[in-house]
Amino acid sequence: MNRRILSRFFLIAALFILIGACAKISSPSGGLRDKLPPVVIKSIPVNGAKNYMGKSLAITFDEYVVLDNINEKFMVSPPMKKKPKVFIKGKSVIAEFEDELKDSTTYTFYFQDAIKDLNEGNILENFQFVFSTGPVIDSLSVMGNVCSSFNLEIPEKTLALLYRELADTAVVKHLPDYISRVDQNGYFRIDNVRAGKYRLYALKDVDNSKNYNLTEEEFAFMNSPVVITPEKNFIPVVKDTTTVKKGVSKVPAPAVIKKTVSKVSEPVVVKGEFQLILFAARKKDYYLTSSDRNLKYQMIYTLSLPPDSLRFEFSIPGTSNDAYLTERSRNKDTLKIWLTDSTLYSQSQITTIVKYPFTDTLGIQGYKEDTILMRFLTPRAPRVAKIKKPVFTVETNISSGFLKPGQIIVLKSQTPFREPDTSRIRLYEIINANRKKIPYSLIKDSTNSCRYFLNAGLIPEKKYLYIADSESFGNIYNEFSDSIGIKFSVRDPASYNKLTLDIRDSTGIRFSVRDPDSYNKLTLDIRNYEGDRIIQLLDHTEKLVSEAYMKKDGKVVFPLLESGFYRVRIIYDLNGDGEWTTGDFESGRQPEPVSYYFQELEIKTGWDINNEWNIKALNFKDQKLREKKKTRE
Repeated sequence: MNRRILSRFFLIAALFILIGACAKISSPSGGLRDKLPPVVIKSIPVNGAKNYMGKSLAITFDEYVVLDNINEKFMVSPPMKKKPKVFIKGKSVIAEFEDELKDSTTYTFYFQDAIKDLNEGNILENFQFVFSTGPVIDSLSVMGNVCSSFNLEIPEKTLALLYRELADTAVVKHLPDYISRVDQNGYFRIDNVRAGKYRLYALKDVDNSKNYNLTEEEFAFMNSPVVITPEKNFIPVVKDTTTVKKGVSKVPAPAVIKKTVSKVSEPVVVKGEFQLILFAARKKDYYLTSSDRNLKYQMIYTLSLPPDSLRFEFSIPGTSNDAYLTERSRNKDTLKIWLTDSTLYSQSQITTIVKYPFTDTLGIQGYKEDTILMRFLTPRAPRVAKIKKPVFTVETNISSGFLKPGQIIVLKSQTPFREPDTSRIRLYEIINANRKKIPYSLIKDSTNSCRYFLNAGLIPEKKYLYIADSESFGNIYNEFSDSIGIKFSVRDPASYNKLTLDIRDSTGIRFSVRDPDSYNKLTLDIRNYEGDRIIQLLDHTEKLVSEAYMKKDGKVVFPLLESGFYRVRIIYDLNGDGEWTTGDFESGRQPEPVSYYFQELEIKTGWDINNEWNIKALNFKDQKLREKKKTRE
């Protein structure tokens, strides 16, 4: 009897254990992680449809997808006046459009990389959807590249525009017939183009109008129309193909299944046939670009163009001219006002009057008088036990302890100097342990009241001591400097490198180092170009170090160079005005071309450099230089 009971007990226990094991919920074992992009399983209309005149398109995928930055990435060619509304519905991407579709026109919807799957974020690269309102799908392509005019860098957020209308006014007034984006390598490709003659442009579209209606927008144009023919369509349009790949299903399952994948090709990197040089046109209209009061005692007004002999005037109603100091920039397009009356600059709001040259909408130039309210809110002062008396700080270029040969001492401040007390300022030459007082002169900068130059006959390899006692300097707000003493020396010219360029009319550029025991003399022999030129020496960040203007062959020397990496740029000065000139669409003038030597040059004492540079290629810059510059930024 007991055995029967015990057997039944074990049987019941085993049954409960079995039931519990069966009822336990667990994730089935899955396969490998999904790495495939979403796949189109159907669409209305079909991709490549003809004679379609609907008001929307729906693209259904094999899984749920999301849209990434769709407003910026999505584009229609030819563009519509009102941008289509794009949204997700279930597993479909819907695009609804209100514009009436043009007859016999091929429409291309560029999604770029905006579509990706919901779970893994796999991107559907370079996705395009095409249909035609007529019986034919246009299939030609236009390819080219775009770079900025002066530094030949790749511009961001730039459009390539194609117009059937050949009149110059079309790009200003109308939408383009075809449009595409310039990629991160500077290349563009406009697909599904009909054969014919077109105008080709590039544009950094500031106002999202898709046309060149603002002069401050960067713009590029071809001088003559481009002709698109099947014979010139040397890179065929990439068509979607269907292949079968082995992969893992999107639902957890141990079995490996086959998945149909719509193959999307990698972007074709091409230079194409057309090069567009993007430029910002020189301003032609007079207007006030800004008015600022960032400091309680300072106001700044900026004009769009140098006024030359025209009047650019400032006043404060009910206030005498003694209550402020007016300072003009070197080209007179900026007025900097220093308020000197404390009862005036303590006011949070000041009414000012500015009179300046102005160009109206009809292009007629006259004068305009604006009443401008300048506001400044004084920040709340922090709680401190004792308020310190403000100190007038003077900075110098000798704080590093040395000057270059021929360099003068520069004294700078944040507020305008009052007349310095030269009896409190002394300059000594240090000879062993002795000091020898030497003469100097203080020269006020004619265009900057916050800068003085201290000029003296400083000699290379000599040591000096600069002393300025307390209150030797002050500003117009009755703040005074503390005492300061700085030891410095003038470096030996032999410790620097010297770059010598030998410009000749021959077949390339050669450069070599001479006198390795003293200087680096980099000699460049520029060839294959006759005409005026500007040779610019740049540091590795492309900041201008020095430049030389040449009307004919000869030598130019860049002395006193620190060791390091440099770049060389040539400006082809076609109009001979001694400076780089930007483009002008109205007159059909392209920006003056420039070119870079293909690599950075390391200037270092004792090195020999022997290379050649053929400057026939205008607007040339090696991609490696762009990459290095971008990395440093």
